[in-house]
Amino acid sequence: MKRTSLSVVVLSLLAGLRFSVAADSEKFVYPQPPRSGQTDDYFGTKVADPYRDLENVDSEQTKKWIEAENKLTSDYLAAIPERKKINEKLTALWNYEKYTVPFHEGGRYFFSKNTGLQNQNVVFTGATLPGESKILLDPNTLSKDGTVALSGTQITDDGKLMAYGLAVAGSDWQEWKVREIESGKDLSDDVQWVKFSGASWKKDGSGFFYSRYDAPASADQLKQANYFHKVYFHKLGTTQDKDVLVYDRKDHKDWNFNGQVTEDGRFLILNVSQGTDPKNRIFYKDLQKPDAPVVELLNKQDASYDFLGCDGNTFWFKTDLGAPRGRIVALDITKPENIATLVPEASDKLEAADLVGDRFIASYLKDAHSAVRLFELSGKAAGEIKLPGLGTAAGFRGKRKDSETFYSYVSFTEPLTIYHYDLKSGQSNVLFQPKVDFKSDEFVTEQVFYSSKDGTKVPMFLTYKKGLEKNGNNPTMLYAYGGFDISITPSFSPAIATWLQMGGVYAVANLRGGGEYGEEWHLAGTKLRKQNVFDDFIAAGEWLIANKYTSTPKLAISGRSNGGLLIGAALTQRPELWGATLPAVGVMDMLRFQKFTIGWAWASDYGSSENKEEFAAISKYSPLHNIKPGTKYPPTLVTTADHDDRVFPGHSFKFAATLQAAQAGPAPVLIRIETRAGHGAGKPTSKIIEETADQWTFLVKSLGMKLPF
Repeated sequence: MKRTSLSVVVLSLLAGLRFSVAADSEKFVYPQPPRSGQTDDYFGTKVADPYRDLENVDSEQTKKWIEAENKLTSDYLAAIPERKKINEKLTALWNYEKYTVPFHEGGRYFFSKNTGLQNQNVVFTGATLPGESKILLDPNTLSKDGTVALSGTQITDDGKLMAYGLAVAGSDWQEWKVREIESGKDLSDDVQWVKFSGASWKKDGSGFFYSRYDAPASADQLKQANYFHKVYFHKLGTTQDKDVLVYDRKDHKDWNFNGQVTEDGRFLILNVSQGTDPKNRIFYKDLQKPDAPVVELLNKQDASYDFLGCDGNTFWFKTDLGAPRGRIVALDITKPENIATLVPEASDKLEAADLVGDRFIASYLKDAHSAVRLFELSGKAAGEIKLPGLGTAAGFRGKRKDSETFYSYVSFTEPLTIYHYDLKSGQSNVLFQPKVDFKSDEFVTEQVFYSSKDGTKVPMFLTYKKGLEKNGNNPTMLYAYGGFDISITPSFSPAIATWLQMGGVYAVANLRGGGEYGEEWHLAGTKLRKQNVFDDFIAAGEWLIANKYTSTPKLAISGRSNGGLLIGAALTQRPELWGATLPAVGVMDMLRFQKFTIGWAWASDYGSSENKEEFAAISKYSPLHNIKPGTKYPPTLVTTADHDDRVFPGHSFKFAATLQAAQAGPAPVLIRIETRAGHGAGKPTSKIIEETADQWTFLVKSLGMKLPF
């Protein structure tokens, strides 16, 4: 579809948004949101924002609109007879034991477990694995609706204390407490207003380092921008007002800090990030010298640096400095300009590295699936950890003198399996393999490569039932993300397993903007080149149709967060290509995203409307501003949460209201607004199942599917 200029879009918005629904779509009478004559001026271009009042998410008008929209959506979905069966299938498939990767500290093993349908994972500890373990913390007991979630844990070196963070209703704000591991009792320590931070204990267990913002000046925590991150030390047994400020930067309001105490206890390593840019700085403080200053070791922000460990004055890092796909280096902190390569850049992207048992365990991405290789501290190759197939391996925690580690392996058709790895023998053994009501051998995953608009080859995973007939009639879900250097690799989900059992094809495209092929691949989908991401995604849809896996009436698209932006852009740029769309918690107003909570941090990927050149690029794809009245849009179910303080829900509110007003066709445009929920982290199992059931039910109706069960 030819793109209309911004000025024409603005005029059409002003003229066309006076009606809640187009004339030939009388079946849906959409709720009337509050309206205003708000218009903003961007470098001489006037841009209307008639639903600005929906940004006031707690106003009575907005609350009434939310209630009316939820009722419309609920009534529509309740009338679809397949919903009950889908919900039952999801619930049954979700009901299996799930474990996290264990780790060892102070003579104990720690891991989390979910018996199947528990809203939150439960933390366990024990002396042996496998063996008897006791419950250390059960977040399910902390709230009736399961919306209090564990956001992080940190164990002291002696294994006696656990600092743990809690988040309520999906918020990014955390409250940290301390629990005695032997007794299971909490101490008096209580640390609040922590955000985008873990905790790191001093070697002697006397307290921990953490980062926080100042307490919000008003009750409007959801909307307020977050600036001036600060590093504190909390001494055990004291109140938070006594916490010592370790480091802050009044001259850099957009710097974020994460502190990590080195294994030998000597240094506090400060990872200094700026927004979501993968490039960072590394500072350190010598904890053996009480008055030692914070030293700016790597302060150019010229690459990404992941601290792996140290030996005396030698620090080891994974970095992409001079190596877009990553390498492992060493430097002497007394001569930081001398960076020595230990493990050179390979043809595959170095996704992660860990230092365990005096070995580097290097996790590579080979066309978006895992390959794990071992190296001695000198950089000499020391073998590999063989994996079962096209999947994702993760874990590998441990210390320099450990002789064991644990990792997980997962694929699109095989649920997460936990392995024990013996560093001396080089042998992997299954520690836990779940029993799931899903016959994985009936399905197959293949990887294809297709050409984007500019000829770039893009990989895509396809999972479907064996014997699939390529007749263009298969209901297909195309999922992607495409941003922030994040790699989308194979994973198992009861939701997707149910979709496969429903007869669906599941396609995952690895778009530019992600991290699958290193920093060059990431940068090719950022700022003025963000359109490449949407072109890659649209080309994936066209390839699926051309190769007869599916056809437009059977093709659904789905994405969350930055992926929600992706779906919004794909929907507005090519509405005729899709059979249904599921944009979730998306960044839809690209002209104002930087004004809410942590949105300013995303400018490293998106650019900003406050820059003239970037405004010109952003305005051409911003989903909210490219909705055209009089257009026939495909069936769309927008999902968000009323307390999402990552991607402010006003994005989805305004997008849904505008799309409903512009819709010229008979297809429904609905929004599902979860209450007492946030961006997604820590969401209770019950809420996940309910939301997925609603989405799959919507697709059954929209794509004309017949359930095989």
